Amino acid sequence: MSEFLLDLRQVRRRAGRAAATFEQHDVLEREVEQLLLDRLGFYLQTPQRVVDVGAGTGRGTAALKKRYPKAEVIAIDTAVPMLQAARHHSGWLRPFLRVAAEATTLPLADDSVDILHANLCFQWVNDLAALFAECTRVLKPGGFLVFSTLGPDTLKELRAAWAEVDEASHVSRFLDMHDVGDAVLAAGLRDPVLDVQYITLTYSQPRKLLEELRGLGATHADQARRRTLTGKDRYRAMLAAYAGACTDGHTPATCEVVTAHAWGPPPGQARRSAGVEIASFSVDSLRGSRRKR
Repeated sequence: MSEFLLDLRQVRRRAGRAAATFEQHDVLEREVEQLLLDRLGFYLQTPQRVVDVGAGTGRGTAALKKRYPKAEVIAIDTAVPMLQAARHHSGWLRPFLRVAAEATTLPLADDSVDILHANLCFQWVNDLAALFAECTRVLKPGGFLVFSTLGPDTLKELRAAWAEVDEASHVSRFLDMHDVGDAVLAAGLRDPVLDVQYITLTYSQPRKLLEELRGLGATHADQARRRTLTGKDRYRAMLAAYAGACTDGHTPATCEVVTAHAWGPPPGQARRSAGVEIASFSVDSLRGSRRKR
């Protein structure tokens, strides 16, 4: 598994600053959201509790509430300004709860969630083992996890343009689908299905892509990033290098999108947590199991 780490305080800070502009730039999020909504067709039960992790401004949460109007729907995000913006999507006809929390420490009881949904937020988590262990903990047996994340080819054109200028880290890196799948299985989640597809967004010039990344709060957040200001000469050199990838006046930006779903394990199935296999059973299931002499 890759060893790079994100600066999580920076991730949270930039997401908070982008709350007011996020929905002006969330084209990719909307397209991928539809892919996740389509996967919900595999869940045939009537959920009581639906949780949207990394809810952002709540557009996806509102879609979940519309789909499951009788369910308790909860929007969770680390950035409080995002949750404040989400209030505009939580109308009096279809309200949903808003909670500030980390994806790796959800303020939810064990076995309490029917559907756990996360659109393009898991790429901002450092510890995949802790993340999916938490998903396993809160999901009911047979509960449904559906999520999307970004793969390593995301923004490959921007990364290549910077590589022609210097050897510093300028673009956030993302985990391979196989690393994600391994973490899902190690957590004990059942029957995972992961797919990858490439979506190419186009812009009139490279600067427009950079403006969109800032508007989304999705700028470089690796701990290994350069902490000093990027000089104007290097910045112009990067733009010139990126221009070489442009065709017919269009600037391409590749996004490697991983979409996936899995199921909560049955009671008693062992799961790995902190390197230890843990199995749990209800007290009722153990009654009468002692041998009589």
